[in-house]
Amino acid sequence: MTWGSRASGIFCSQDNSSSSELELYYTAYTSFFHKVRRSVDELIDWGKQEFTVSEIQHKVKEYNAQINSNLYMVANKDGSYTGFIKVHFQLVRPISLPPRQSLCSMQEEDQVGGRMKRRTSFYLPKDTAKHLHISSQTRVREVIEALLNKFTVVDNPAKFALFERTERQSQVYMRKLSDDQCPLYLRLCAGPSEKVLSLVLKENETGDVNWDAFSFPELCNFLRILKREEEEHVRQIVKRYALARDTMKQAMARISTPG
Repeated sequence: MTWGSRASGIFCSQDNSSSSELELYYTAYTSFFHKVRRSVDELIDWGKQEFTVSEIQHKVKEYNAQINSNLYMVANKDGSYTGFIKVHFQLVRPISLPPRQSLCSMQEEDQVGGRMKRRTSFYLPKDTAKHLHISSQTRVREVIEALLNKFTVVDNPAKFALFERTERQSQVYMRKLSDDQCPLYLRLCAGPSEKVLSLVLKENETGDVNWDAFSFPELCNFLRILKREEEEHVRQIVKRYALARDTMKQAMARISTPG
């Protein structure tokens, strides 16, 4: 993939807000979080299943019979296998790329070895997805690193995490995968249906990030991003309350008006 084709599929904005993330708090069912806690243990733990060589070969044949593309899995005699996984990007914050000539970019400076190094930050579209050809031994951390390399992302891989997404009874559940899990094995166990299981790349949860591993300029950039997100959240909340207040005042005015 050339830089031109890659850049054309990426949009960038310095003031792009995460309003969709905010909408989640207003549109989610009130019992959603309780249902998640109660149903996590009920979800299938694909990692606990073990197969013999013959069972793996049989499951690979079953998998290939269900797909309508050429993204087949190939089983080897030793029980290993190769195939494709599709990873969806759901990133709220921008990713950093090496400096390139571009019309729309945010430039941040990073001091490395006493020199100032420029990088360009972009927001990926929410519907971005990427296919990767991997083996049954490829682990989650290697998948994350491969995805970042595909887009020439220079951010620390520790900033990101891979999640499995499942749909059950009109509810969506997300579960973070550990670094030592093998995504292709999960794909084989679940089958090709993305409703049963899909893979999503997201920002790592704050509590799991070792902030001491980042440079001072990176931490400063995180603080700037968090400040913009906080300000946008405040604006959205103030706007919602102002709208609700105006609506109630209009209703009171109609009630108090005689006739």
